[in-house]
Amino acid sequence: MASEPICIVVSPAVPESQRGRGTSVALLVAMSLLVPRSWSVAMRLAIAVFVVAAAGFAWVFVDLVAGMPNRDELRAFRVMPSATVLYDAADREVFAIAKEHRMEVPLAEVSPNLIKAVIAVEDRRFFDHDGFDPIRIAASALADLRAGEAAQGGSTITQQLARQSVGRQKTLRRKVRELLFAAQLERHFTKNEILELYLNKVYFGDGLYGAEAAARGYFAKRPSALTLAEGALLAGLLKAPSHYAPTVNAEKSETRQAVVLKAMLDSKAITTAAYEGALQAQVIIEDGRRGSEGFGHYYKKEVRRQLVERFGWERVSEGGLQVYTTIDPAMQRAAEAAVDVSLKEIDKTLAKGKSGGTPLQAALIAIDPLSGAVRALVGGRDFTASSYNRALLARRQPGSAFKPFVYAAAVAAGYGPEDTLDGLFEPAQIANAAWDPDDEHLEEDSVTLRDGLRLSSNRAAVRLLSEVGLTKTLRSARAFGFDDLPNVPSVALGSGEVTLSAITSAYGAFANGGKMTPPSLIRRVVDADGAVLFESAETERQAIEPITAYLMADMLRGVIDAGTGAGARRYGFTLPAGGKTGTTNDYKDAWFVGFTPSVVAGVWIGFDQPRTIRRGGYASELAVPLWARFMKTATQGNKAAWVKRPASANRDARLASAEVRDAGERDGERVALDERGERQDLPKKKRGFWGRIFGKD
Repeated sequence: MASEPICIVVSPAVPESQRGRGTSVALLVAMSLLVPRSWSVAMRLAIAVFVVAAAGFAWVFVDLVAGMPNRDELRAFRVMPSATVLYDAADREVFAIAKEHRMEVPLAEVSPNLIKAVIAVEDRRFFDHDGFDPIRIAASALADLRAGEAAQGGSTITQQLARQSVGRQKTLRRKVRELLFAAQLERHFTKNEILELYLNKVYFGDGLYGAEAAARGYFAKRPSALTLAEGALLAGLLKAPSHYAPTVNAEKSETRQAVVLKAMLDSKAITTAAYEGALQAQVIIEDGRRGSEGFGHYYKKEVRRQLVERFGWERVSEGGLQVYTTIDPAMQRAAEAAVDVSLKEIDKTLAKGKSGGTPLQAALIAIDPLSGAVRALVGGRDFTASSYNRALLARRQPGSAFKPFVYAAAVAAGYGPEDTLDGLFEPAQIANAAWDPDDEHLEEDSVTLRDGLRLSSNRAAVRLLSEVGLTKTLRSARAFGFDDLPNVPSVALGSGEVTLSAITSAYGAFANGGKMTPPSLIRRVVDADGAVLFESAETERQAIEPITAYLMADMLRGVIDAGTGAGARRYGFTLPAGGKTGTTNDYKDAWFVGFTPSVVAGVWIGFDQPRTIRRGGYASELAVPLWARFMKTATQGNKAAWVKRPASANRDARLASAEVRDAGERDGERVALDERGERQDLPKKKRGFWGRIFGKD
């Protein structure tokens, strides 16, 4: 009887996600094998096993090849997450925002010392192989025996680079994929391109990726400036970055460095003299990248928030943006030091157990009144304990710190610093109601505007509000940016809520001829290709007339020289300056906002949940010392200058009398001096506000 063929069909299970990939394998395995029945069972089984094995090999091969990157994927392989770098007001790097601390750098800007060290210890035959080096496997084993440790790894630099894509699983399949990927890299990139990719992608420990970040993070220098000893130390980290990092174990790092230097000597990459010199060289570890981030946490967080709002988190954390900010690191450090010292001093005076388990807080912001640039920002006493930014977000009653805006409305209406407010013991009529506020600072029944502000008289502020009008005063305040104040008489004493940032910016108008520019933290944003993505274009606006700003600045100067802010002088701050204290009911908040021609700074002290700081805790005792400590350091070296005199000064009689106190007397005669120091004639007697209106003395 004739033998009949037997059809053997083998069809391996294929996951649905890989059905398309396995089509060719299924066709191969499903072919019919015509085997005569006369063949032995053993023969037929052997053929079946062979077919199954061939099908399995074909399946694995197709799977591996299908997983290899195409041309577009290889091009994308060159794109890597890069840190966004923040620069200060002088264009010096201060902060970084990143998932990985990395900055791409061309190979030409990497020191040959690092390049030679990496090749010597990681892949001595890098320029001779095609991605896989059988000789290196044997050589590395010998090197390990000689050094007493793993001096060289078995994988080439190209394989290590490929491993970042295929993963690190210890399986045969992963290893084969690594070899195939390495072959693809060698085929599509030059050796120098592979080396550049490697030095930008590789991890150097301590959160630092790439040669640029590592050089800055460990030695505070560019990779082009690395010495032989420094280059060898960095190359030594690649074997086990977290183990050999000098910030983790300096001794192990030095031992590993010596191994790298010996490998360089053996491969003739360096001379014996260079080898011995590098061994003796002292390597100083200095974090020039993240070490600078020991300050400015509130500032950095706000910049990051604004960037993410504008560009999205992925672009900010991986896009390698260059962000030029307005921060002055010296001012920022001075601000944080002043807050720390002042709060510790105040803490000593507080009754123990009365804090309710929450600490006393403080905030500070310093702004350039000419540009609105924020130079320093402190949002609380401890960023790690609370990242809530009280300088920008907390809305509190400013108390008497708001009075200058009531006075500004009066000056804009024609009042002068020497005009007198009479009958202060009589209730003021406001909004068809009589109001007689408490006043702890004034005992007389009359006072000039200058002294009323200097002494922070409640009755004087309320009387001004009564005479100028609540509606007109609120309209004037809106010009400073206060848009949501309550339409009630108590607004004169600071019952409306404001942020420290807003009121400090508003004080800047007194230092800048009545002009205001909104506070800004970012000047410019540039992408990795140098294209400008954002340029600050804050619009300056005229909040009050220049003459009003000048007269207000003059009166506020008296607050610091001989008023409630005089404590600033006792703390050693000597420059001409103006400012105003603010203490809220029951001593729950303490404020001081003050300015020079170059910086306006505001401070606030209080608890997050408003309650009494301490009985008798006036701002003059709590906030003024903090402000003075900061300003003394922040303005160190500045010349004694005052705000510019407006061009319209000679036509305003109020200005002449306002300057008398600074001019003094000459030859027994009262005189005033203009900005050039020349004499000006003064009226023998200045009429008051109502006198100017009705022509009476």
